[in-house]
Amino acid sequence: MSDTKNDIAWAQLFSKYKIVEEVSKKGFYEISSTVINKFREARLMTKFDYRSQLPEIFSKNNLSILPITRGKYVISDFETYNDFESSNPIPKKIDFPNYLESIKYDNITSESTALNCAFVTGIIEDFIQDDQIMPTVSGRMSSSNFDFSIETPSRVLNISVNNSQVEIDGGYEGVKSLNLIEAKNSISKDFLIRQLYYPFKLWSGKINKEIRPIFLTYSNGIFHFREYFFEDPNHYNSLILKQEKKYIIRDGAINIELIQRIAHEIKTVKEPEIPFPQADSFERVINICELLNENGTLTREYVTVNYDFDVRQTNYYTDAGRYLGLIDKSKENNEIVYYLTDLGKRIFNLPLTERQVEFIRLILSHEVFNKVINSYFENAESPTSHQTVSLMKTSNLYNVNSESTFYRRSSTILSWVNWIIDQIEE
Repeated sequence: MSDTKNDIAWAQLFSKYKIVEEVSKKGFYEISSTVINKFREARLMTKFDYRSQLPEIFSKNNLSILPITRGKYVISDFETYNDFESSNPIPKKIDFPNYLESIKYDNITSESTALNCAFVTGIIEDFIQDDQIMPTVSGRMSSSNFDFSIETPSRVLNISVNNSQVEIDGGYEGVKSLNLIEAKNSISKDFLIRQLYYPFKLWSGKINKEIRPIFLTYSNGIFHFREYFFEDPNHYNSLILKQEKKYIIRDGAINIELIQRIAHEIKTVKEPEIPFPQADSFERVINICELLNENGTLTREYVTVNYDFDVRQTNYYTDAGRYLGLIDKSKENNEIVYYLTDLGKRIFNLPLTERQVEFIRLILSHEVFNKVINSYFENAESPTSHQTVSLMKTSNLYNVNSESTFYRRSSTILSWVNWIIDQIEE
């Protein structure tokens, strides 16, 4: 894929102002939005929620960027992101208040709706363990003034922030704490620590209660909460995962008999002339469909730049959706655009449990997945990669020829089958 507009503009800025050289010499480089605006709008040039969104010239030189005032930023080789870690907790089932009609819990398309849903169902109360929490703060606000240290490979930098902009998705105050939640409806490998740290520093200086930074990821009916704490409140990189829980709103159940019946009764389809899936996370296949359901059509560049994908992952995961008949693509104005098929739109209008059943049907309508899950049931354990490859070789897969390709694709098959098994309620 050609360079994005951000890549091009930042390359020009780096060249004109010798930014790499300045960082090497001083340890950092300060730049104003006024200067950035001469090349491209600063608001489009400085928002990178995941590592993968960083412009190529930043990634190449191990650099990142943080705001320090409303119109000024600092660039350095500091570490501004943190990888998500997870023990993959079993989701706790929660009932939805049956008298509420203004929130559709099976069709949540925004972070604010996810937070409202988590609040009215008592999910936030359960996670925080405080039955007197109330929503109190949210939206954009000034950071006030604070200092902090941050790590680079060769030194610790001291940064001063003066009235930078802070955005809080949801703040919930209880008897002993103020809980500040950053919410996302897209799945990623990492997150920008600033989204938790700046609100933490702001409110630590305003009230006497404990400030609890929390990250919520919502996708496919799952509310995944992670609470962090900063071991050293003045050190940006000192965050530690304190607890995590998953929740799901109860609206039906999937049992092993249902999946076995689907596998036995489903009519298998001819393999489509589309690259066989190389997309190990079925949750992310669903998530990209959710994003298309929310936005209508998205260009390949938009998906790559705005979500936690690199170019190859964009191709892999959209192709996986195409393989299942959920996504299609076309060319508009010389750009590849993706959109949900009529089948995809129909499925995403179903209640959550029915939606999962339809995903299972789509997967198991492909012969190789059906063979692998039947092997799972017959032997009461997941097939090995070698066993899976043997089943693949008898399933007429499209354009899968070399031994190495068989083994790479086998990991996707096993991952998707394990996703199906994970839908079974004990």
